[in-house]
Amino acid sequence: MNVKDILLARKSKLFNKEEINIIEKAFNFSQKAHQNQKRKSGEPYFNHCYQTALKLAQWQLDATTIAAGFIHDTAEDTDILLESIKNEFGEEIAFLVDGVTKIGHLKYRDRNDQQAENIRKMILALSQDIRVIFIKLADRLHNMKTLSAVPPQKQKRIALETAEIYAPLAHRLGMANLAGELEDLAFFYLHPSEYEWLEKNIKDKYEEREKYLEKIKLITEKTLKENNIKPLKIDFRTKRYSSLYKKLFRYNMNLDEVYDLVALRIIVKTVEECYSVLGIIHQLWAPLPGKIKDYIALPKQNGYQSIHTTVFCLNNKPTEFQIRTEEMHQKAESGIAAYWAYSQAKETKTYQKSKPIFANQKEITIVEQLRNWQKEFSDPKEAIQSLKIDILEDQVFTLTPKGRVINLPLGSTPVDFAYAIHSDIGDQCIGSKINNKIVPLDYQLQSGDLVEILTQKNKKPSKSWLEFIKTSLAKKHVKSSIRKSEKLITQNSNMAELKLVVEDKIGLIKDISSIISKNHINIKNINTSTNKGQNIIKILCGIDKEKAEKLILKLKKLKEIKEISYKII
Repeated sequence: MNVKDILLARKSKLFNKEEINIIEKAFNFSQKAHQNQKRKSGEPYFNHCYQTALKLAQWQLDATTIAAGFIHDTAEDTDILLESIKNEFGEEIAFLVDGVTKIGHLKYRDRNDQQAENIRKMILALSQDIRVIFIKLADRLHNMKTLSAVPPQKQKRIALETAEIYAPLAHRLGMANLAGELEDLAFFYLHPSEYEWLEKNIKDKYEEREKYLEKIKLITEKTLKENNIKPLKIDFRTKRYSSLYKKLFRYNMNLDEVYDLVALRIIVKTVEECYSVLGIIHQLWAPLPGKIKDYIALPKQNGYQSIHTTVFCLNNKPTEFQIRTEEMHQKAESGIAAYWAYSQAKETKTYQKSKPIFANQKEITIVEQLRNWQKEFSDPKEAIQSLKIDILEDQVFTLTPKGRVINLPLGSTPVDFAYAIHSDIGDQCIGSKINNKIVPLDYQLQSGDLVEILTQKNKKPSKSWLEFIKTSLAKKHVKSSIRKSEKLITQNSNMAELKLVVEDKIGLIKDISSIISKNHINIKNINTSTNKGQNIIKILCGIDKEKAEKLILKLKKLKEIKEISYKII
């Protein structure tokens, strides 16, 4: 492990002296910070940091991102504080490290589509700088490659999280190669028996197909040369286990029905040559009807461009060809990360925080928006940095102490959060901690906030909450509670005097009091007297007219009560 390999991995542009210095500094800083730490596998912890940075370099990312890759775990897994990183490396790198650290707090524990989508959106919300996601994806890739060292239960959780959060996120960013690799790594742990079946049944098929395609490749190269087309590259694309298994399900596990088990990929210089190659291949071999897909004219949502066609080759065997330009290939492999490779602008020495710009997913996809923005910005890097992707302007994504993501409208407060968890939590809320610090209840939540609600039994919502709470759910519960309290106050303000004419009996007052108490009515006073031979009991209690009449009906069931009346005081 050395810095030289990192520098050589970035082929698109050589690093200048200043960039080399920051990478070397981060290398040494990370190595020292993690020097006494080991991973579950027993390997030095620094190796993980190195592999993360190396992958970022292979993606052709800038020196700042690579440096942040080296130190991405120091704020969370060592005694080094974020403030120290800021003092040592500046605000930009500290910002990237902080973003990765916050994403690390997210935990996905169940197969809940909405929860998965909320987590993906939260990751994007935290990433005002797209490079935060690149670092996290590189981090996750190496973690998956070394997952065998952790306990089985944790393997399943991390694999599930990878399959349902990070692989789809990579797909969304157009990073198809990474997405496929993550899916395959997760597939091994989530579906071990299915993986074993594929290992047993596919290996020979792959080898057989590759030998066959070697022949097709030679014929293709010769024919293209005869037509004055010199491809930059012709290679094989082997279908990954995870996507293959999904496809086999549609074909009743019949491998002979999967034509793209191994496909030929032809990379040329221009779009015009893509269509020329398509025409030549169709002249050479008959196309399979319905198997021609032009993703150049109509790109996929994640920005993927290529021409796919399936033709009958030697021995009338269906064979898939993929045709694309070098630029299309790079973007297919690295997605948004590829845009950074084309940025030649010098980095500013001071990190400028610009106001994030939000993309409405309903209107435009991530990669499409980047493409459109690049037409307006002279610097592709500027376009990317100014974009806060895939998040609606009116949403924040917050965390419970257990890692559950709560999606709330922009401007929401801890009270809104409390009611989103449970109505009782909202009603009993007396305070809140945000990121382990006490904050007022009217604090406006930010994406990434870790929220802890402080409660007290028998606490009731305050009318003042209506002045700052945002969600309709919270407003509904607060208003309902206030109405109940006001009604109770009104009820308690009414007093009624019950007059009972009764037969003399030991324990009668006790029986009467018992009935009144069971109906949750407060007795203020009881007087007994005799008038003209009649025994009279007068009871003063907190009660309104409606309840008084209901109470009388229950008291009349006592045979000792001869007459009963009341008056509201």
